[in-house]
Amino acid sequence: MLAVAFTPLFWGSCTDCYQQKAVAIDSSIYENLPFDMPKVEQPSFPAYEVNILDFGAKSDGITMNTGAINQAIKDVNAKGGGKVIIPEGLWLTGPIEMLSNVNLYTEKNALVIFTDNFDAYPVIETSFEGLDTRRCQSPVSARDAENIAITGYGVFDGSGDAWRPVKKEKMTERKWNNLVRSGGVVNADGKIWYPTAGALKGAMATKTFNNPEGIGTEEEWNEIRPWLRPVLLSFIKCKKVLLEGVTFKNSPSWCIHPLFCEFITLNNVKVFNPWYSQNGDALDLESCKNALVINCLFDAGDDAICIKSGKNESGRRRAEPCRNVIVKNNTVYHGHGGFVVGSEMSGGVKNIYVTDCTFLGTDVGLRFKSTRGRGGVVEDIYIDNIHMIDIPNEPLLFDLFYGGKGPNEVTVEDEENQDMTLLPVTEETPAFRNIHISNVYCKGSGRAMFFNGLPEMPIENITVKDVVISDAKEGVVISQAVNVTLENIKIEAKKGSPLRISNAKGIRVDGETYNAGHKLETLNFK
Repeated sequence: MLAVAFTPLFWGSCTDCYQQKAVAIDSSIYENLPFDMPKVEQPSFPAYEVNILDFGAKSDGITMNTGAINQAIKDVNAKGGGKVIIPEGLWLTGPIEMLSNVNLYTEKNALVIFTDNFDAYPVIETSFEGLDTRRCQSPVSARDAENIAITGYGVFDGSGDAWRPVKKEKMTERKWNNLVRSGGVVNADGKIWYPTAGALKGAMATKTFNNPEGIGTEEEWNEIRPWLRPVLLSFIKCKKVLLEGVTFKNSPSWCIHPLFCEFITLNNVKVFNPWYSQNGDALDLESCKNALVINCLFDAGDDAICIKSGKNESGRRRAEPCRNVIVKNNTVYHGHGGFVVGSEMSGGVKNIYVTDCTFLGTDVGLRFKSTRGRGGVVEDIYIDNIHMIDIPNEPLLFDLFYGGKGPNEVTVEDEENQDMTLLPVTEETPAFRNIHISNVYCKGSGRAMFFNGLPEMPIENITVKDVVISDAKEGVVISQAVNVTLENIKIEAKKGSPLRISNAKGIRVDGETYNAGHKLETLNFK
C-alpha cells in the first residue's frame, strides 16, 4: 500500500485549471527497517482553493501582504480546508501563521520575502536551542495544527542577513569593511558585527548559547528584539505535516524547526543559508516522532540534518525523545555536520535510520555531540551507504566534550585540556550506545574518525564496518569507548598510525580484541 501526499499539479495559467494529483511516497522506504515504526501519515485536503490575489495581495515587492496571506489561510481553514495559492510574483510579507487543513501552495517563480522590519515580529514564548525562552515570532509558524502542508515550487526568503551577527574571521577584509559601513555596531574587541545596539545588548545578556538572562520588562525584551532571531519555520505540536518541493533560504537562525510534531514529511525540500550564518542550521528535528526526510538538498551555515530533544534539565523534564525517523536520499553541500545528533539531546534519541546520503564538503560528515549536564540516551541509530568528499575534519565524529564551537574552531588545546576526571554517573550524564554504521566512503578528510566519550560514560556498542576513507590527514582515534567493532576498514592516512586507542575496552578490529589504558596504543587495520 502507498502512503499518499497530495501535491497540486497545474495545467495552464488560470486558477480554474488547477487540479490535484496524488504523488505517492513509495512504501518500500519502510522495508528492511532495523526497528518498527508506523508509516508516516500524509495530509490530504478538500478541493476548495483560494488565491491570495482575491484578498488584496500585490506582487510589487513594496506592498505588505501579511494580512492578505493570513486572511486567505483563515478563509480556507473556516471552510473546512483546502488550498491557498501564492502565484508567481514577488510577495513581501510579515509572519505567516498556518492553520489546520490548509495547503499553502506556491507556483513556479513565486518568491515570498519576509520583511526585515524587526517590529513586525512580536516577542513570544517559545523554545530555542532546547530551552524554554522568548524569541521573535517566526516568519512561518503553526501551533497545535493538524493536516497542514507547504508545497509547490516557490522560495521563502527569511531576510536573515538583517538579523544575524557576523564574525569578522568569517569574512574577507573588504566584505567586513563594507558590512561595518552599512550600519549596525561592532562589539568591544572589534570581532563581531551586530545589526543594532539592541542586538549587541542582547548578546551581552547571553552567557551561554543564545538565550539571554536578566531581561525582565517588556521594554527590555523589545529593546533586544533584533537579538531574538527567530527560526524561519516553527511548527510546534503539529500532526500530519508535509513540506514538499519548496525552497527555504536565508533564515535568521535555524531554518526548519519542527518541535513535538508527529507524522512529518520533508520531501524534495531545499534549504540554502550562507556558510558564515550564525546558527544557520538547515533542519532541526526536535522531539518529533514518525518522520521522513527524503530527497532533500541542504546547504547550511551550521549543522544540516540535526536530531535534537531538548537541553539539560528542560529536555529531561519534557522527556520527549526524537524517534522513528528515516533520512534517505539527501544531499548536503555545506554544514558543520552532514547528519548530526545533539548537542541538545537530553530527552533522548531513538530509532533513526540514515541511508543513501551524500555530503560534499561538510565540516564533519556524521557528527554525534553532547556534553556533561545534558543527560539523555542516544541509541539504536543505523547509518548505511554514505558518500562524502572533501571533509576538512572527521567523516565520523563522537564528541561528548562538545563546548559550543564549530568543528573548525576546536583547537588541539581544547582537546588536551578536557576534564578527564571520573565523575559520578547521574541523570546529567549523556549516553551514546547501540550505533551501527556501514558502507561509508570518503575521499579527502582531516582525521578519519574520532571517538571521544566520557570517562564515566564511554561510548558503547558501536559497530563500524565496510568503510573506505582515502586521502585523510590522520587515521582513527578511539578514546573512552567500550565494545567498538571495526570490520573491513580501509584508511589511507598521510601521517600517523591508522588506529590509535586509549582508555578503551573491547575494541574489536577484524576479529582481534584490544584493550588500552591511559597509554596510547597504535594498531593497524588488516
